[in-house]
Amino acid sequence: MDRTAQLVARPAQHAVAYDPGTPPGPPHLAAHLGAPRTGPASRRAAQVLADNWTGSSTVPSPGLYPHQWSWDSAFVAIGLRHVSPRRAQTELETLLDAQWGDGRVPHIVFNPSVPLDAYFPSPDFWRSSTAGRAAGAPRTVQTSGIVQPPVHALAAWLVHRADPGLSRARGFLGRMYPRLAAWHRYLLHRRDLGGGGLVSVVHPWEQGMDNAPSWDAPLSRVTPAPARSFRRADLDHGAPEDRPTDLDYGRYVRLAAEYRDGDYRDGGTGPGGGEFAVEDPSFNALLIASEHALAHIAHELGATGTARHARAERLTAALVERLWDPAEEMFFCRDLHDPHGSGDRHGPRGPAGALIPERGVSGLVPLLLPGLPREVAAGLVRTLRGPHFGLGTATRLVPSYDLRGEAFDPHRYWRGPAWFNTSWLLERGLRAHGARADADALRRAVVDVAAASDFAEYVDPFTGEACGATGFSWTAALTLDLLHDDGTTPDEPPDEPPGMTSGTAGTASTTGTTGTTGTAGTAALGTTSGTGGTAGPDSAAGADATAIEGGDRG
Repeated sequence: MDRTAQLVARPAQHAVAYDPGTPPGPPHLAAHLGAPRTGPASRRAAQVLADNWTGSSTVPSPGLYPHQWSWDSAFVAIGLRHVSPRRAQTELETLLDAQWGDGRVPHIVFNPSVPLDAYFPSPDFWRSSTAGRAAGAPRTVQTSGIVQPPVHALAAWLVHRADPGLSRARGFLGRMYPRLAAWHRYLLHRRDLGGGGLVSVVHPWEQGMDNAPSWDAPLSRVTPAPARSFRRADLDHGAPEDRPTDLDYGRYVRLAAEYRDGDYRDGGTGPGGGEFAVEDPSFNALLIASEHALAHIAHELGATGTARHARAERLTAALVERLWDPAEEMFFCRDLHDPHGSGDRHGPRGPAGALIPERGVSGLVPLLLPGLPREVAAGLVRTLRGPHFGLGTATRLVPSYDLRGEAFDPHRYWRGPAWFNTSWLLERGLRAHGARADADALRRAVVDVAAASDFAEYVDPFTGEACGATGFSWTAALTLDLLHDDGTTPDEPPDEPPGMTSGTAGTASTTGTTGTTGTAGTAALGTTSGTGGTAGPDSAAGADATAIEGGDRG
């Protein structure tokens, strides 16, 4: 029996495996439900999120990343739900207000009050309202034109579970569902550039692990933009030796400019179907996790969710068939336009393009999926523990790249440092597949290193030395999430961090956002952004099960 047949033949596993031990309910009831009391680390993490709150969303870092980032906001919402479910809902609502008419969720939503020279590429580079007009870019907010990993449905489901009463009172999932369904439709219909069912990224920034060595070969075919044609604002906030090289950055700019100049069309010439198209295991695994979450959302709204669970299973089979290497016991990226590819890595027949032989953390993230074949999950755990990633021996957190790889650098962006979001995903994966001791050790390491590094953007995987920005939002948020799961070390009665309020069903409000920038203690946490948009009706709360299930099939 081949791997696909084995996967399809296995009983369906639809349990939510991403939220172990977290009881649903509003935060003020947590102490009565067995969750931990707050302590210094959780209060410090909550303060980071309060400090980075703008009044309608959370910036990753006020200096380095002063706008709203797509997958950052999803991770922020996952942690924020433990201290303010209302604000966690607002985080996702604000992001999806900027969704394009074709369903894409842009990777940056720009704050108009931030000067143009504070970040590059800035709104005047992306020209979303003009270059993206045919794709339905919003007219009233400026965004980028590329996307990021689709963690959003998973985040929305976990946010709902944190306070179901508040969520139902506000119609949160009913408003989120059509937008999230449109987002997944865009990826599955417009981005299956390899024809095998998986989604392709058309720019390294889309995958989120911008500077990973996996991109070196496909990027080598891209002529970089002249250095004089752009100014790198990131170097104002970080050491050059920790950031992408100027050569790589020039290639990023060239790819983005060509995609923009092609009016952000997918599947034609340019990045949407030309020189850069890569099937990435992490991006697709997060889509699969979110498909399962979207099925749970559909069920909450009155449908069965069966079609979405079935789609997630088909995507898992495609992921294993196209990107799994049983000899190396990990997943690899597939370069769809590798001119030397002869189909599959193991012979002349197989999918288009070729696997990229670089061991990156992206190839481990599918461990998150509870429906993986048993031998695949076991192989990933062995690889995590083995010499290439050294978890539990050489390293406490998961490095972003192969410790033995030629390109390994413990400090340079995504070429070796450990990141907290990937360690969080792998902690969930280890736990889902029964490796509890490894999961517990990784959880303790994330919490300890995050607090010791002042919630750094990323760290040296050996020493835990902080790299990049400190006070980084997703580091703080995911630390909060792991602290909430760990009931072993209560040290203080619960309190409410400055600038945060816990919404309840009795205090739900649907007023429009103030649009003002808040600070800790003054942030307008009881408001939400408006829910107008182009991706679907504002509310599906009144939709019947047939309509929702029809969305499943879209």
